[in-house]
Amino acid sequence: MPLPATTEPASALGALAWACSRDLRIALRHRGEVALVLVFFLLVGSMFPLAMAPDPTLLRAIAPGIAWVSALLATLLSLPRLFAADHADGTLEQLLLAPAPLAALLAGKVLAHWLTTAAPLVLLSGLAGLQFDLDPEGIAILAASLLLGTPLLTWLGAISAALTLGARGGSTLLGLLVLPLAVPVLIFGAGSVEAASAGLGAEAHLSLLAAGSILASMVGPATLALAVRIAFE
Repeated sequence: MPLPATTEPASALGALAWACSRDLRIALRHRGEVALVLVFFLLVGSMFPLAMAPDPTLLRAIAPGIAWVSALLATLLSLPRLFAADHADGTLEQLLLAPAPLAALLAGKVLAHWLTTAAPLVLLSGLAGLQFDLDPEGIAILAASLLLGTPLLTWLGAISAALTLGARGGSTLLGLLVLPLAVPVLIFGAGSVEAASAGLGAEAHLSLLAAGSILASMVGPATLALAVRIAFE
């Protein structure tokens, strides 16, 4: 999908919609890559019940942490394709020169990546919860925590992916950048289910996840644009 042929500056909303639509169409043409992330998420979660003693109490206790670690690893698996292809064929450089806000264009790409990668993980969290014998309330809170927390993970991953563009061993550097930053997200995400099961309520954990994602969505586009510009300097 070519860049809009216009010399007039595009609006931020229009640029975001164009970039999101473009990347969604590309994802539809590469369904196998999207499916691989989802299968990976389910397989990682399935290994633990098979490898451990069939103790329902133990499985329910570890379920939130396993689900969130699986989601993080699945997100890491999908991050290299966020910018790699566009960087290789020159599209990313065209975006830098396009008469549209770069931050909005990149935000559209991040939104499309979340819709094709993280959003399906939220839908599959119910199946993952059933493997660990979670009750309906626990599954609902797990899904809510993933819904509120994965945007923050996606922004952290996108900025890290931009910083490692063109670097030797970029995939390794990407993991080293994202994993430490993702620790608080994992703590609050898994803690929301644990707090609910203990009768303490998950509202505080979910609120912190939502606040982090909102903050990331506000400062993420400008930070990501700066990271991409640095990669081309």
